[in-house]
Amino acid sequence: MSAGERAKAKAEQVVGKTVRKAAHAVHKETLAAKGAALEARGRARGAKEEAKSPFKR
Repeated sequence: MSAGERAKAKAEQVVGKTVRKAAHAVHKETLAAKGAALEARGRARGAKEEAKSPFKR
């Protein structure tokens, strides 16, 4: 897993979680859903890169 892709995945997870929690605090459910989607996309990106890792050796 390249460091750049790993950083992108982690950044998406952190930003998504922050947006989701902030949106819940101000009762903006649409924005909370977008934050959750961003967080899920970060997790998926990390899983994809992790799956590719064993084949690069």
